[in-house]
Amino acid sequence: MLLINDNVAALGAENNLNATDTAMSSVVGQLSSGLQIQTAADNPAGYSIAQSLQSEINGYGAAESNAQTAVSVLQTAQGAMNQQEAILQQANTIATQAANTTTDNGTANKADSQEFASLVAQLDQIAQSTSYAGVSLLNTTSANNVLTFQVGPDATNAADTVNVNLVNTSSSALLGGSALSLDTVAGAQSAMVAVQAAINTLASAAASLGSSQNQIQALSNNVTVAQQNLTSAHADLVDVNVAQATSQFTSLQILEQSGISVLSQAQQLPQLALKLI
Repeated sequence: MLLINDNVAALGAENNLNATDTAMSSVVGQLSSGLQIQTAADNPAGYSIAQSLQSEINGYGAAESNAQTAVSVLQTAQGAMNQQEAILQQANTIATQAANTTTDNGTANKADSQEFASLVAQLDQIAQSTSYAGVSLLNTTSANNVLTFQVGPDATNAADTVNVNLVNTSSSALLGGSALSLDTVAGAQSAMVAVQAAINTLASAAASLGSSQNQIQALSNNVTVAQQNLTSAHADLVDVNVAQATSQFTSLQILEQSGISVLSQAQQLPQLALKLI
């Protein structure tokens, strides 16, 4: 039907062209951003899920960084403990030599005592100087002997937190508060007992740190896998399918060109009615 006042065909063509243009804008936005969900309006449910996944991904990333820091901290402490173990082994050797009656003379005992005292001083130097980012690792007290590492994204989950107990490895803590002397056989024997007990104490503390390091490393590996899986899920939900979007873009281009042509022709329909007058 030819109409003059109302060009229904042109209105229909215009509505279709507007719909095509809206779809074209959406696809262009997806291809230019690489995202099929750019705002909550694109997919409200998907947007909510994506934000939750992104939060977990970020949490796992921070947890992975924390785990690597924790490993570095524990390696620093263990490296210093290894040096202290070597010092204690040397001190035990000297004390054992001094405890022998045939070497019990003033000159030898004085030399042994001086070397023993020097080794004890080295223990304290290592204990006092070993730290990480300003945190003392070996010269601790009951108030600061626990390190807490957040190695997971959930603060309410106890499994995502690792507490590591540090041990004071100063000479006073390892060898006792009383001064040790190698001036006599009895004194040397007392030093042997104290040093050997310190060796066992230090070895036990180092083993505990090693166990904690292995635990954190295992958690770190698990965090890495979890982050990879969540990232993949997030990408499937949010990232645009380039092949599909490109195909849709091509189809919309053709449809838009067709719509423009049809609208142009539809706008000419009222003029055809003049030929009937």
